[in-house]
Amino acid sequence: MSEAGADPLEGAVRLEDLEALARERMPLPAFDYYAGGSGDEWTLAENRRAFDRWILRPRYLVDVSNIDLGTTVLGQVMPLPILLAPASFHRLAHPEGEMATARGAAAAGATMCISTAATTALEDIATTGVPRWFQLYVRGERWISEELVRRAHATGCTAIVLTIDLPYLGNRERDVRNRLDEWFPKDLQMENVVRVAAGDHPGSELLEEETWFDYSLTWDDVAWIRNLSPLPLLVKGVMTAEDAVLAVEAGAAGVVVSNHGGRQLDGVAASVDALPEVVDAVAGRAEVLVDGGVRRGTDIVKALALGARAVMIGRPYLWGLAGAGDRGVQWVLEKLRAELQLAMALTGATSVEAITRSMIAPAPGAR
Repeated sequence: MSEAGADPLEGAVRLEDLEALARERMPLPAFDYYAGGSGDEWTLAENRRAFDRWILRPRYLVDVSNIDLGTTVLGQVMPLPILLAPASFHRLAHPEGEMATARGAAAAGATMCISTAATTALEDIATTGVPRWFQLYVRGERWISEELVRRAHATGCTAIVLTIDLPYLGNRERDVRNRLDEWFPKDLQMENVVRVAAGDHPGSELLEEETWFDYSLTWDDVAWIRNLSPLPLLVKGVMTAEDAVLAVEAGAAGVVVSNHGGRQLDGVAASVDALPEVVDAVAGRAEVLVDGGVRRGTDIVKALALGARAVMIGRPYLWGLAGAGDRGVQWVLEKLRAELQLAMALTGATSVEAITRSMIAPAPGAR
């Protein structure tokens, strides 16, 4: 246990140290809500194992006195190819919730993707100055989704990220065991949804499946979402070449290869295993991002070498948030920044654009 008054980040060396700190500080139902996956959690574990199926091929005697981590995503300049993936209910991790997350991300220069299920209003998050996107769940009451997109645009979000892999909630057995629906704090709510709906629904009711999803959503509806604002649209949850092609044909400016952190359909591929198939299918017609299992700077190099424009991280920054608020979020991002810079220097890549497929190879014995 951390001593009272001690700096919670003192002695932290790797991201797993903050996960241990978060486990120590969070109630079990909240920790498991973040940490858990669906079913047997095979896909959850595969997201990490998949990076071990690739090895790096370093090149030496390259001038690495200057390493440029900067990139662009959808034309937006970013100081590093790492974004904060959308995640629900940040106030489960820290009393200041998304405000602390936003301050930590802003301090590191990272873009934050705000969830539909955020516990903080978009207008409040905007005051932190963090670069931000908005993630959309399309609800049965479509007018709510329309208004959410318009508010996201009005408050300075620069992209809309449509999550497509959650028509039904996954089989999250940790949450069942912990009776999450009964335990969930009654004062937490999806602040932006509640404001739009002009209601006062407690968070526990908003966890009910029938209030969340439009089960009838199809690819034909993507054009409707794309036309709600002038912002570029990304489709998150793409895991196959077929869906990648449909996303591009529907007008998506980008796709996010994602299995929802292993929280939806157990038994699907790791995101990074699906990445090459999606990159090939998109064929440069849209930008490709990936999330799931990123814990090291070397993971980021492998993802970029496989064709991702950038990566998104989820659980790592939530552990930082739970352990040390905005400082914890910033620590996670700065740690990954330092590891990425070192990995690039030691592989001979002086810029993000210099990271190519030739820098990786299948690990011996990898399937």
